[in-house]
Amino acid sequence: MLDSIQVIIPALDEEETIGAVVESLRDLGLSRVRVVDNGSSDRTVAVARAAGAEVLTESRRGYGQACWTGYQQLADDVAWVLFCDADGSDDLGDVLRLVQAAQAVADFVLGNRRNSAKARGAMTSVQQFGNALATTLIRWGWGQRYGDLGPLRLIRRDLLERIGMQDRGFGWTIEMQVRAVEEEARIVELPVGYRQRGGGRSKISGTIRGSVAAGTIILSTLAQLGWRRWNCNHYGYTFGGGLLLVGAWGMARHGDFAVAGTVPWFLAAAAVMSLGWLLAGRPRDISPLWFWGVAIGARALVLPMVPGDDVWRYLWEGKIQLAGFSPYLLAPNATELEALRTSTAGLINHPEATAIYPPVAQLFLRMAAWVGGGVLGLKLWFLVADGVIIWLLARRFGRGAALLYAWNPLIVYAGVGGAHYEPLLLLAMVAGWFAWERSTAGSGRPQGYGAAVWLGVAAGLKWITAPLLVWGMWDKLKRGEWQTAVGMGAVGALPVLAALGWFWSDFGAIGSLAPKTFVQEARTSELFPWMLAQVWPESAYRNSVLVWFFVPVAAWVFFRAKGLVDFAETFLVALLVFAPSVHFWYFAWLVPWAVASRNYGIIAVSVSGFGYFWLWESQAQGGGWVQSPGEKLVIWVPLLLGFWWSRHRAGAT
Repeated sequence: MLDSIQVIIPALDEEETIGAVVESLRDLGLSRVRVVDNGSSDRTVAVARAAGAEVLTESRRGYGQACWTGYQQLADDVAWVLFCDADGSDDLGDVLRLVQAAQAVADFVLGNRRNSAKARGAMTSVQQFGNALATTLIRWGWGQRYGDLGPLRLIRRDLLERIGMQDRGFGWTIEMQVRAVEEEARIVELPVGYRQRGGGRSKISGTIRGSVAAGTIILSTLAQLGWRRWNCNHYGYTFGGGLLLVGAWGMARHGDFAVAGTVPWFLAAAAVMSLGWLLAGRPRDISPLWFWGVAIGARALVLPMVPGDDVWRYLWEGKIQLAGFSPYLLAPNATELEALRTSTAGLINHPEATAIYPPVAQLFLRMAAWVGGGVLGLKLWFLVADGVIIWLLARRFGRGAALLYAWNPLIVYAGVGGAHYEPLLLLAMVAGWFAWERSTAGSGRPQGYGAAVWLGVAAGLKWITAPLLVWGMWDKLKRGEWQTAVGMGAVGALPVLAALGWFWSDFGAIGSLAPKTFVQEARTSELFPWMLAQVWPESAYRNSVLVWFFVPVAAWVFFRAKGLVDFAETFLVALLVFAPSVHFWYFAWLVPWAVASRNYGIIAVSVSGFGYFWLWESQAQGGGWVQSPGEKLVIWVPLLLGFWWSRHRAGAT
């Protein structure tokens, strides 16, 4: 049986102990020993290889992330997986006893350190408390009397595949034990030896901060698993989907924010939608009919909703292009356009300003105007784009995970309800993201060029996504692929250059693409600019000074990012924090990435961000376009705390 066991050892800065651990396992007859280095700054990798281990690298921090990486691409004849720690604290002489138990009766054999007085004495008080808390809660919730959350564990491969591990942090061990119970596995616990770590420092129990984090992780993980268990019985997503549809119906009836008293009803409808979305959670299995029925149904219900005022500029700029005028050269109030004005011309925001949307967006507006259909026509375009995004995410991550986007009330409002063209941007971003993943997987195709095209289209829709393309080029340069990096830059620039060439060909000039005056001075739901103005009043409405604060942060994010998802998510959050004007639908930029990361902050702001709409109520009541500090906190605190906690949790090992 030993030949059918794959050993997986997550490691982070364990050069003092990893060699002895690997050698001990090989002395027992275990030939498949895989060490997953989780970003060590010492000689862990070299020592592990010298001891005879296969070494994989996983730059994304997290105990569960390292274990998950080690579990991928196992040989076909691997039937069992053994997990153990790299710090030398496990008594590996007990491994053969675990193997014997597995041969006799078990699907899952767990080493119990707390069943031996000597081993228990080697555990810290924090470890003792955390294990007692977790095992007690598992017994109350699932009826299984575990004694420990021990790192030494042997599990049948097919059981691990049925479990479908999702946690990528310290909650990995808890999830495995709970899900084994739910899968009705044959579980055996055996007393095992344990000693104080042979070197290094514990990333959890070694610090007060880590210990508090571990306790919080235990509670949050068990709460998630309990919630997910409820959803396994279909109650959560069935009831949640119904609430989402009811809330969408109510939202569609209260979208005219110019009327005083409308916003409270709109927010009530948004609250019902949000409750339904949160109740749905992340089901492991959801029927395609219900998944798509609620996703499309909610969007169909908000189609008649009064749109945001951006849509009138969309329609106008598409219309005047067909009439032979460039929106980059003539503002909506230009006298040359008098003959084109209709009753909706007065609804265009900032009529004194020429176009602010990039050239690829302008080509879309021209095409949409040529097809026709007015506001409804634009909303249908956004509905189609949303549908394609949902399909891509569901195909990549599964319907349960994609529900975070498909049923998200922020997303339902932003595109189809409010008629903002965010779905077009998100579609290009997601397509570029998935093309990037294929390019890094060694598909044999030109490496990164497909991603560059899509990310170039995204940049031509909104400039804010251009850094994603630049980061992809940087990643190629780090790998020594400078020709590919240059090629990606050239290919990525093509969509924007082609659109600009079209404008030059049609209108003989492009006009100014620089930020307009109102963009340079506008303030809406801002966070850092508002905080800066409290200590430096002269900075208010001088948006150019914010660049000096944002650029160092952006550079730090750029060079520290471990992957495209990591960079995109962190960069966009930083951009929003420093941006002088933030509208609710801007938070939609974050949502697709959260399908992969499950970032709590992005989930939270999908709900808390609706507080933005109180600005409209304040204005309708004559209070002006001013947001109180309390309103800002309602929007921003959930995002920032949740974002920090998710990153901290993922980094715990």
